[in-house]
Amino acid sequence: MEQAVNEWHAGVNAGDLRRSAASVGDPVVVLGPKGAGPISPDQFADWVKRSGIRLVPRSWHPVSERLMVVEEDATWPENQSPTRVATVFRVADGKVTAALRLPDLRSALDLAYLCREMAATE
Repeated sequence: MEQAVNEWHAGVNAGDLRRSAASVGDPVVVLGPKGAGPISPDQFADWVKRSGIRLVPRSWHPVSERLMVVEEDATWPENQSPTRVATVFRVADGKVTAALRLPDLRSALDLAYLCREMAATE
Protein backbone atom coordinates (compact mmCIF):
# COMPACT_ATOMS: atom_id res chain seq x y z
CA MET A 1 0.00 0.00 0.00
CA GLU A 2 2.75 2.46 0.92
CA GLN A 3 4.37 2.05 -2.49
CA ALA A 4 1.13 2.99 -4.27
CA VAL A 5 0.69 6.08 -2.07
CA ASN A 6 4.34 7.05 -2.65
CA GLU A 7 3.87 6.71 -6.41
CA TRP A 8 0.71 8.88 -6.24
CA HIS A 9 2.65 11.61 -4.41
CA ALA A 10 5.60 11.33 -6.81
CA GLY A 11 3.36 11.81 -9.86
CA VAL A 12 1.37 14.66 -8.35
CA ASN A 13 4.39 16.49 -6.94
CA ALA A 14 6.31 16.22 -10.22
CA GLY A 15 3.28 17.45 -12.15
CA ASP A 16 3.77 14.31 -14.26
CA LEU A 17 0.38 13.74 -15.87
CA ARG A 18 1.13 10.29 -17.28
CA ARG A 19 2.57 9.07 -13.98
CA SER A 20 -0.33 10.58 -12.03
CA ALA A 21 -2.91 8.87 -14.25
CA ALA A 22 -1.05 5.55 -13.99
CA SER A 23 -1.02 5.76 -10.17
CA VAL A 24 -4.81 5.66 -9.77
CA GLY A 25 -7.57 3.14 -10.38
CA ASP A 26 -10.33 3.55 -12.94
CA PRO A 27 -12.26 5.18 -11.46
CA VAL A 28 -10.62 6.92 -8.53
CA VAL A 29 -12.88 8.45 -5.89
CA VAL A 30 -11.81 11.95 -4.88
CA LEU A 31 -12.88 14.43 -2.23
CA GLY A 32 -11.70 17.98 -1.96
CA PRO A 33 -12.95 21.51 -1.44
CA LYS A 34 -14.54 21.62 -4.90
CA GLY A 35 -16.44 18.36 -4.74
CA ALA A 36 -16.47 14.60 -4.45
CA GLY A 37 -17.08 11.58 -6.60
CA PRO A 38 -15.53 9.09 -9.00
CA ILE A 39 -13.34 10.37 -11.84
CA SER A 40 -11.26 8.70 -14.54
CA PRO A 41 -7.44 8.60 -14.48
CA ASP A 42 -7.41 11.19 -17.29
CA GLN A 43 -9.66 13.48 -15.27
CA PHE A 44 -7.34 13.01 -12.29
CA ALA A 45 -4.33 13.98 -14.43
CA ASP A 46 -6.24 17.03 -15.63
CA TRP A 47 -6.83 18.03 -12.00
CA VAL A 48 -3.10 17.67 -11.29
CA LYS A 49 -2.38 19.99 -14.22
CA ARG A 50 -5.08 22.57 -13.40
CA SER A 51 -4.45 22.73 -9.66
CA GLY A 52 -0.66 22.74 -9.69
CA ILE A 53 -0.90 21.34 -6.16
CA ARG A 54 2.07 19.85 -4.34
CA LEU A 55 1.45 17.62 -1.31
CA VAL A 56 4.53 16.88 0.80
CA PRO A 57 3.90 13.94 3.17
CA ARG A 58 4.62 14.71 6.84
CA SER A 59 3.16 11.75 8.75
CA TRP A 60 1.74 8.34 7.87
CA HIS A 61 -1.15 6.67 9.69
CA PRO A 62 -2.05 3.12 8.55
CA VAL A 63 -5.70 2.33 9.27
CA SER A 64 -6.13 -1.07 7.60
CA GLU A 65 -4.64 -3.19 4.83
CA ARG A 66 -6.23 -0.89 2.24
CA LEU A 67 -6.54 2.45 4.05
CA MET A 68 -3.85 4.97 4.99
CA VAL A 69 -4.09 8.56 6.16
CA VAL A 70 -1.21 10.84 5.20
CA GLU A 71 -0.81 14.27 6.75
CA GLU A 72 0.64 16.63 4.15
CA ASP A 73 1.82 20.18 3.55
CA ALA A 74 -0.07 21.47 0.52
CA THR A 75 1.07 24.32 -1.71
CA TRP A 76 -0.35 25.78 -4.91
CA PRO A 77 1.24 28.05 -7.53
CA GLU A 78 -0.74 31.04 -6.19
CA ASN A 79 0.02 30.20 -2.53
CA GLN A 80 3.47 28.89 -1.70
CA SER A 81 2.87 29.03 2.07
CA PRO A 82 2.23 25.43 3.15
CA THR A 83 -1.23 24.52 4.40
CA ARG A 84 -1.44 21.38 6.53
CA VAL A 85 -4.07 18.92 5.22
CA ALA A 86 -4.61 15.16 5.45
CA THR A 87 -5.67 12.65 2.81
CA VAL A 88 -7.39 9.31 3.26
CA PHE A 89 -5.99 6.90 0.66
CA ARG A 90 -7.59 3.59 -0.34
CA VAL A 91 -5.43 1.22 -2.36
CA ALA A 92 -6.35 -1.83 -4.46
CA ASP A 93 -4.18 -3.79 -6.89
CA GLY A 94 -1.25 -1.44 -6.39
CA LYS A 95 -3.19 1.71 -7.33
CA VAL A 96 -4.84 4.49 -5.36
CA THR A 97 -8.61 3.99 -5.72
CA ALA A 98 -9.62 6.84 -3.40
CA ALA A 99 -7.93 10.08 -2.36
CA LEU A 100 -10.11 11.97 0.08
CA ARG A 101 -8.51 15.26 1.15
CA LEU A 102 -9.67 16.79 4.41
CA PRO A 103 -8.64 19.96 6.24
CA ASP A 104 -6.93 18.22 9.16
CA LEU A 105 -5.57 14.94 10.48
CA ARG A 106 -8.38 14.36 13.00
CA SER A 107 -11.10 14.66 10.31
CA ALA A 108 -9.18 12.33 7.99
CA LEU A 109 -8.63 9.72 10.68
CA ASP A 110 -12.30 9.86 11.70
CA LEU A 111 -13.38 9.30 8.09
CA ALA A 112 -10.84 6.50 7.56
CA TYR A 113 -11.96 4.64 10.68
CA LEU A 114 -15.60 5.00 9.63
CA CYS A 115 -14.78 3.63 6.16
CA ARG A 116 -12.89 0.73 7.73
CA GLU A 117 -15.84 -0.15 9.96
CA MET A 118 -18.31 0.11 7.07
CA ALA A 119 -16.18 -2.24 4.96
CA ALA A 120 -15.87 -4.70 7.84
CA THR A 121 -19.64 -4.98 8.16
CA GLU A 122 -20.46 -5.55 4.47
